[in-house]
Amino acid sequence: MTKVISVKSLSKKYGKLVAVNNISFEVMKGEIFGFLGENGAGKTTTLEMIESLREPTSGEIEVLDCDIKKDLNCIKEKIGVQLQSSAYYQFLTLVEILNLFGSFYNKKVDAMHLLEMVDLAEKAESFGRIWRSSRGFSETNRNNLRSRQQPGFLKY
Repeated sequence: MTKVISVKSLSKKYGKLVAVNNISFEVMKGEIFGFLGENGAGKTTTLEMIESLREPTSGEIEVLDCDIKKDLNCIKEKIGVQLQSSAYYQFLTLVEILNLFGSFYNKKVDAMHLLEMVDLAEKAESFGRIWRSSRGFSETNRNNLRSRQQPGFLKY
């Protein structure tokens, strides 16, 4: 099996608070991997470090052959992220929001195709259905890996 995520001796500290303490694991292609734990256990912090949204205090992370410390753009080109809570521009339509997200990656996106993937094509010009549509937003840059933070899991 092909390794898609490798985490070695990963830690994150905020002052004296240890949020993530020296964890190591691998995720293989085709595997669905979840984090379980109580509030404050470091699940979200770990995912955010894997997604390159938060810098680790120490350790190594490799995602889809991208070393996050050496080439941050490499991972950003290969993953899509759906956050557990998001705030979107209230007066933009779903199509406008998808086009905005695509512009973050300097990519032309097919907004209608993405909305069809999540059964929202008929709502393309509406302002509602935000969380469900955020799945479509996570697809604007998807090549190989999708991460959702509620519930926390990674799917290759």
